[in-house]
Amino acid sequence: MRPRTLALAAAIAVLPLTAVSLGVSTAQAAAPNAAPRVALANTVNPAVAHSEKKGDVPSEQQISVAVSLKLRDAAGLDRFLAAVTTPGTPEYGKFLTPEQFTERFGPTREAVQQVKDYLAGQGLTVTEVSANRQVVSARGTAAKVSQAFATHESSYVDPQLQRTFFANDDAASLPSDLAAVVQGVSGLDNHAVRKNRLAKPNAITPNAATAAPGGMSPAQYDGAYNLTKTGADGTGTTVALWEFDGYKSSDLTTYDAQYGLTGPAVSTVSVDGANYDSAPGQGMGEVELDSEIVRGAAPKATQLIYEAPNSDQGEIDMANKIVADNKASVISISWGSCEPDTTAASMTAVDNAFKQAAAQGISIFSASGDDGSRDCTRSTSGSTVKAVDFPASSPHQTGVGGTNLKVTSANGYSSESAWSTAGGGVSTVFSKPSWQTGTGVSGTMRTVPDVSSNADPASGFAIYTGGAWQVYGGTSAAAPLWSGYAAQFNQKAKAAGKPVLGEAIPRLYSVANSSSYGSAFHDVTTGANQDFSAKAGYDQVTGWGSPVADQLTTALLGGTTTPPPTGGCTAAQLIGNGGFETGTAAPWTTSSGVVDNSSSQPAHSGSWKAWMNGYGSTHTDTLAQTVSVPAGCTSAVLTFQLHIDTAETTTSTAYDTLTLQANSTTVKTWSNLNAAPGYVQQSVDLTSFAGQTVTLKFTGTEDSSAQTSFVIDDAVLNVG
Repeated sequence: MRPRTLALAAAIAVLPLTAVSLGVSTAQAAAPNAAPRVALANTVNPAVAHSEKKGDVPSEQQISVAVSLKLRDAAGLDRFLAAVTTPGTPEYGKFLTPEQFTERFGPTREAVQQVKDYLAGQGLTVTEVSANRQVVSARGTAAKVSQAFATHESSYVDPQLQRTFFANDDAASLPSDLAAVVQGVSGLDNHAVRKNRLAKPNAITPNAATAAPGGMSPAQYDGAYNLTKTGADGTGTTVALWEFDGYKSSDLTTYDAQYGLTGPAVSTVSVDGANYDSAPGQGMGEVELDSEIVRGAAPKATQLIYEAPNSDQGEIDMANKIVADNKASVISISWGSCEPDTTAASMTAVDNAFKQAAAQGISIFSASGDDGSRDCTRSTSGSTVKAVDFPASSPHQTGVGGTNLKVTSANGYSSESAWSTAGGGVSTVFSKPSWQTGTGVSGTMRTVPDVSSNADPASGFAIYTGGAWQVYGGTSAAAPLWSGYAAQFNQKAKAAGKPVLGEAIPRLYSVANSSSYGSAFHDVTTGANQDFSAKAGYDQVTGWGSPVADQLTTALLGGTTTPPPTGGCTAAQLIGNGGFETGTAAPWTTSSGVVDNSSSQPAHSGSWKAWMNGYGSTHTDTLAQTVSVPAGCTSAVLTFQLHIDTAETTTSTAYDTLTLQANSTTVKTWSNLNAAPGYVQQSVDLTSFAGQTVTLKFTGTEDSSAQTSFVIDDAVLNVG
């Protein structure tokens, strides 16, 4: 019978952290805690490493923190997110309510109370718990914050940005029992500032506003991208705008009047007390650009402008409020920061909220940045670093790049090329999702962008802001244009009795990898940013290209697409972590204890394998991974090594079974009758799934006696 001790990929030495070992000043010294403490990874702002320390933060200075809690059943959530966007699965289009998500995948009430009790016990005031239980916010003095997280708050000067900020010198830590439920802590520094992705033509100065519009009008971009041919205007849909500044209603109404646009009045939703509308700041042009482009693309859509403090905590709280409110089916994001300058713990907290958005059927479109493949050019890490923008790099939203669009005199599509400073490149934080496949897609990490549209300020948009007309560009304009398209699509989907777009990205890649690609997208093949060039198919400047809105809607509403003729397939191996040698499951999702390195059942190669069942009692184990089989492939073969070890003595009855499903289709079954000494290579033909996103799921079931172990290793899915 199988021992069920879980093995860890690496042992972590857990030592008590004291004020002395952390170099904490007397003013901020933490009282020794007998309980072992665990350092929380990625809780030190990257700017600390290359900034100059100026001294201690005054012990009585007030600091607000946001403690993010871990989601539950991460493997089950990944399975659900893959299934809910895959036509043909039982879960397709069956999105969750916020309450259903929280009860199924959110932190438990007990975990929240545990965090609240700890913070209060450390002298901090708990100010709020997010409705989805993912964030506990608290406030207290620097001394109390330092004590609670066993760190030290110092003042710094960032030499690149020439600005002062405070930050924790070392990683935050928590008692081990609390660390088990906490994802990370934000607010220990105030360095992070989200920047808008707005650009102006070089020939126009910031004060060169005019009394008449001079840039691209809604009729031009709607006509060029066939938004006028969908038969939709956003009626009955709601778009949330993600903002760190305010707007003037009079500017928006002037824009509407100029172009004869009518729709629901825009309203503000305050986050953490922020409301900039009485005195908008320098970001006003961004907010008004976002709103006016959405209005131009989907005039009848309701717009909710969420306004939050420009900080890690503000961003996290805004993400969680939008998904908990669940009023919008589309989120448009035109603010971001380069990955190397952003605390990974904060990115994870935001991405967790994006997972909830995906589960609830909310589409998110984020600007990819305006500094090309060097997204840190105007921030701390500098222009020598290849980097992409977050949130555009999150795998649970759609990153939108930029182009230069030329329109005919009849408001039709003429031509398009890549904008030379459109953001794009390779994430250093997020692995490549299984759905990110196709001609031009390569590597093991998430690449950005996914799609694109007009953004070059030289072909910029007419925007009314600050009481005058301006010409604005930037991927800040591309993201709300795609958001307006999504609002149109959701209106059409509802009328057709079909699911809303939801997490758009797997569905867009499915269309791009099908015979519909040439009619549903404008494939942009000319132009470049610093490190990447536009080319046929996918590229890291324009993604798959810009929308042909009516044809894209038709393809998406069809649910499935027809593979193109043979020859459109690039040979590749699609399974991630097929040998399990990372010591963790991802990108597989598994039941507990399946990925294993114990000696009781040796691996086929290396040290790790997937050991299913082997209990000798009634039990079910699962192992699953979602992949996208490129359209046009004439061969798609899954091979893996399988060892079946059993204590069953029968030679005629299959008491214990292992099944392999591709989506809802069972493609092969094994049982205790197939037991053999050592591993046997298995081969399964999946060619019929070309052009589809497929969840490959192994399910092992055991009856009440006599164990059977199903051990899987070295899985590959070769296509060509």
